Amino acid sequence: MKIVVIGGTGLIGSKTVDRLRKQGHEVIAASPNTGVNTITGEGLAEALAGTDVVIDLANSPSFEDEAVMDFFETSGRNLLAAEKAAGVKHHIALSVVGTERLQESGYFRAKLAQERLIKGSGIPYTIVHSTQFMEFLGGIAQSGTVGDTVHLSPAYVQPIASDDVADAMADVALARPVNGTIEIAGPERSRLSDLVGRYLKASGDARKVTPDPEARYFGARLEDGSLVSDNNPRLGRINFEQWFATSARK
Repeated sequence: MKIVVIGGTGLIGSKTVDRLRKQGHEVIAASPNTGVNTITGEGLAEALAGTDVVIDLANSPSFEDEAVMDFFETSGRNLLAAEKAAGVKHHIALSVVGTERLQESGYFRAKLAQERLIKGSGIPYTIVHSTQFMEFLGGIAQSGTVGDTVHLSPAYVQPIASDDVADAMADVALARPVNGTIEIAGPERSRLSDLVGRYLKASGDARKVTPDPEARYFGARLEDGSLVSDNNPRLGRINFEQWFATSARK
């Protein structure tokens, strides 16, 4: 089977590509630096010729409201049009658990717009909603930092390791389209402020975390159910301690 992974050189993309190649599939790791650009359309038709499955893992370089909406709408339209012309049989996109609940955020409004384009495209599809990646904990801490204090919501999260995400994406690529959404999550549920506090302590970082219900996450106020899945998610196998011990400092 020929599989094209958009964003195939990134964190999840590179691991997904590796898994699928090891199973004997022809996999193209597509990104602007490999000559495939979903914004300009460069290289799309050539990459998608004869392709069975496309996995879209691309993310916007800017999270500013207008820029992120333009990215996901432009990229989505170009990619889906090229897939239709090439006769692609399965479109897979990675999105975020809670996207539809967090429309106060420009980023999540853009992700929902991307999902709507997919659903209206006529191409068989699977949307994978994932919880936050453990690899993002440092960036989340930085986003809430003021001086030596980190202000973060105490809402629940259930973060997942990138290796577990890549396992799931590879499995979905080899399965039939569900023409709907499936959800994946980490094995443990924690409060965001508590988990980032554990991460900073384990990292030897002296910053202190202050739970703040009004602290924003990509512009949105969180409730306890905003970022977690109660929709029978596929659970990852790697917990925080295992991830930190093997991956956090790579």
